[in-house]
Amino acid sequence: MSACPDKTQLLHGLLDGELDAVNAAAFEAHLKTCEACNGEYLRQLALRDQVASPGVAHRAPERLRAKIEAMVAEEATPAASTGRPLRRAGWAAGGALGGLVAAGLAVIVAIPQVETASLDRQLVAGHVRSLLANHLVDVATSSQHVVRPWFNGKVDVAPPAPELADKGFPLVGGRLDYLDGRVTPAIVYRRRLHTVNLFVWPAETRGDGGDHTARRDGYSVVEWTAGGLRFAAVSDIGVDELKSFREAFEAAAPAS
Repeated sequence: MSACPDKTQLLHGLLDGELDAVNAAAFEAHLKTCEACNGEYLRQLALRDQVASPGVAHRAPERLRAKIEAMVAEEATPAASTGRPLRRAGWAAGGALGGLVAAGLAVIVAIPQVETASLDRQLVAGHVRSLLANHLVDVATSSQHVVRPWFNGKVDVAPPAPELADKGFPLVGGRLDYLDGRVTPAIVYRRRLHTVNLFVWPAETRGDGGDHTARRDGYSVVEWTAGGLRFAAVSDIGVDELKSFREAFEAAAPAS
């Protein structure tokens, strides 16, 4: 059974992380009521995971990247500066090769950036979905001693949930969300009338890097890695204010 014809582009947009937060939330709601679209979405999601699985997907080694960069740099060097005569036939062939090499290098460099942008969209979509669907928390409490144990047995991490009311970020509770193909804990805080969703997952599961900040669709995203976990805070407050949340969280988390 194929997906609804008028939903095909939205389905691919959701898979590729190209939908804005509102459209992503709306289409995810459609998936809950349409068996055909949900089946096609799960099929393509499984196919994507198979293509990205070890033994199928391979990352180019750093030596190859260094060699390609050296070839491109040499190709771009003017003949006058090297003192070598310019051989037109060879230069033409080299130019074509350099263009292909540069294009390949651009793909290698762009892949992590595309993956990061896709994750940012999913984080924002998860934040908006929690507000639109009235599913902000599964366990409503301001006690870290209730929130953290609640996740035991539900996910493969026990995320810290320090109480930050004295820092201006009171704890609201926690819930289970779905991010990048897996169930993910979300710790919920408030900042005045604003909501802060903090998503947490094992750092090694997605090859996560260092600190990352972004502003997308009017929402701020601040990501960091600590203690083997990857944290991503999302809110409609400013990036600087969300960084203050991170600082308060990190200062209190070791004692949680």
